[in-house]
Amino acid sequence: MGNADTKLHFRKAVIQLTTKTQPVEATDDVFWDQFWADCSIAVQDVFALVPSAEIRAVREESPSNLATLCYKAVERLVQCADSGCPSEKERQIVLNCTRLLTRILPYIFEDADWRGFFWSTIPGAKRSRGLDEDVNENEARPLAESLLLAIADLLFCPDFTVQSHRKSSTDGSEEMRSLDSCEYIWEAGVGFAQSPPLNYVHDLNRTELLKLLLTCFSEAMYLSPSSENQALNPWVAFFCSAENRHALPLFTSLLNVVCSYDPVGYGIPYNHLLFSDHRGHLVEQALQTLIVTLEHEPGSAMTAALRALDSSSSNPSEEPDPAGPDNLFVNYLSRIHREEDLSFVLRGLAQLLNNPLIQTYLPRSTKKIQFHQELLILFWKFCDFNKKFLFFVLKSSDVLEMLVPILFYLNDARADQSRVGLMHIGVFILLLLSGERNFGVRLNKPYTVHVPMDIPVFTGTHADLLVVIFHKIITCGHQRLHPLFDCLLTIIVNISPYLKSLSMVAANKLLHLLEAFSTPWFLLSAPQNHNLVFFLLEVFNNIIQYQFDGNSNLVYAIIRKRNVFHQLANLPTDEASIQKVMLKKKKSANSRLNSTDGESMEGSRPAAPAEPGTLKTSLEATPGIDKITEKAQVSEDGTMVSFPHSGSPITAPRRSVINGASDTESNSERGHEVFTESQTSRSRMSSISSAAAWTANSDWMVSWKTRLPLQTIMRLLQVLVPQVEKICIDKGLTDESEILRFLQHGTLVGLLPVPHPILIRKYQANAGTAMWFRTYMWGVIYLRKVDPPIWYDTDIRLFEIQRI
Repeated sequence: MGNADTKLHFRKAVIQLTTKTQPVEATDDVFWDQFWADCSIAVQDVFALVPSAEIRAVREESPSNLATLCYKAVERLVQCADSGCPSEKERQIVLNCTRLLTRILPYIFEDADWRGFFWSTIPGAKRSRGLDEDVNENEARPLAESLLLAIADLLFCPDFTVQSHRKSSTDGSEEMRSLDSCEYIWEAGVGFAQSPPLNYVHDLNRTELLKLLLTCFSEAMYLSPSSENQALNPWVAFFCSAENRHALPLFTSLLNVVCSYDPVGYGIPYNHLLFSDHRGHLVEQALQTLIVTLEHEPGSAMTAALRALDSSSSNPSEEPDPAGPDNLFVNYLSRIHREEDLSFVLRGLAQLLNNPLIQTYLPRSTKKIQFHQELLILFWKFCDFNKKFLFFVLKSSDVLEMLVPILFYLNDARADQSRVGLMHIGVFILLLLSGERNFGVRLNKPYTVHVPMDIPVFTGTHADLLVVIFHKIITCGHQRLHPLFDCLLTIIVNISPYLKSLSMVAANKLLHLLEAFSTPWFLLSAPQNHNLVFFLLEVFNNIIQYQFDGNSNLVYAIIRKRNVFHQLANLPTDEASIQKVMLKKKKSANSRLNSTDGESMEGSRPAAPAEPGTLKTSLEATPGIDKITEKAQVSEDGTMVSFPHSGSPITAPRRSVINGASDTESNSERGHEVFTESQTSRSRMSSISSAAAWTANSDWMVSWKTRLPLQTIMRLLQVLVPQVEKICIDKGLTDESEILRFLQHGTLVGLLPVPHPILIRKYQANAGTAMWFRTYMWGVIYLRKVDPPIWYDTDIRLFEIQRI
């Protein structure tokens, strides 16, 4: 009964606010306290009792009342943060104000006229509460800054969000001013050795405050993804600046809570159904907050500072160098360097990403996490911002603990159009890793785990697993994955010089791709399709030149499919032949791409499309492969020498997409913006025109056909085909194992052309991918936040919400 009365009392206060036509004075505490001092309202009830229509009505008809409500709520949070929340009533006021602001803020952000409100100054709010700082007492602090600093203080408030070290005689406000929050880090891990006792009330309170913090950061969702809106988020920039005295302990708290989380616990079956996992909710909220705060501007001085930090070995617990990034969270992340810290982060991320792959005898007996996309974003940011972490990941086989779940997610999502973003982030991570030699070397480790996946059964290495799944994505994925083909093949090109022994299954998959991509109809259907053939030929050349001895399976597959190479070499380029091909029906090409796989792995389930009605968010178009990679040549001592970027008239990503369709499907219309090393500026310009306006002609075909790198393969066929045919005739062989044995002991030393330099395409950050990541990250957070639905039914502009 009491709870019903509380809701009724709160609802009456909301109605009074929405029906008042005259401004209510800020000094009328009796009226304003109705919203937070006289009741205890759950966050779900706040969302139900404060309808969106009424918030908008107050915003339009009584703007001064809405402004005063926000100001008074922030004022109470600041007061409670200063006092240290000594009483239960003050703690309840904090939670009520937090929930109310979480409900209201999105409606402030959706209106362009209101967006600057929180950055306006409020009389009486001082610039600094420091004891010995020389500041102008008359300089007021913007409401946004006051709110963010209050949240930061409350996240380290003894007996509210952290365990108290308080002596009984100590005054709460005095303790808050003198508190060293580095002693109150939430969990052991990076920079902190002690694990505080688990307190579910503290976890619940932290979760509520982090929801409000994330809502503050979400102003980015209400700005369209145009070039003028690519500046840093002001909420994030201030919160992660030196103004926030809790920046370091909060960064380490968020990181440690995520990386130390074990959803399985002691392994008791169905424990997640018997007990509430409050730590799990906190982990998800901490992870989302962390990835949003790790924001920096590519190409800025910040990026240069990050590169400078890569070569330093400063302690992450020290104050940042003034030359480092302005965003302290990025700065701290880039400085983590101790092996035990790097191992803690990698082990934590790998354990969580592998969680959905756990096999149990009892169905659904183990808790399966749902925040794997946020984990992939965090792993990406670690690899991108902290090169020591990247090298640590690659220096042992631990990288395979990350590779297998990423490949699992890619394979599982390939048929689901609502998970296009997951496909992109997985491929981007593998592209980043493939730029390092150690990644290719580690892939030679035998694959023995056998996670049930909808792929053919094979015996081989992790490289075979990667090739087989990439083949499945290309041949069985939906149409919106076509723009990823160039990235997928670039990854295989990057690792190919280091692959010691491909299985027969993987070798046949590569030859099948070449067979499909080299059909005349496919080559002539889009201006960049021939680049896929160039990539595959580069793969074969790398393996033949550098790993011939162990790859008899691939050599045998090339000999069996030699007609494909001969047809490529003899591809007609005259206008009559081109027209004849273009008149043929599309089905002749499509039938070549579809593959019939053998038996799938035991326990696997086929990749399923999205359920009708599934919500998805649109994505920005990703730049072409030439924009997100730079070429590097591997020298004899193993070091890489970068090639300077060749001048191109197109320097920005093609942002017809910015002004037009914003969904990833727009990528499929642009063709594959992939370029070979010596392609001319003229052909680059022609790639910009749409596929509909472009038609193949003889000059275009000759321009790339003459550059097909077939010399090495043709020489191999010239030498080995007669030998294999002779053995088969002389010995009457029909068993391919005998032929493979012959090829294993064969050699082409002195018979092949001089080995070409190994060319690696390394990922390079740019503005196009930065905007893609921002769109994808906020899209994931939007779709995952359903309890409560913080941003539902608000005017989001960063992306579109669509139903499958």
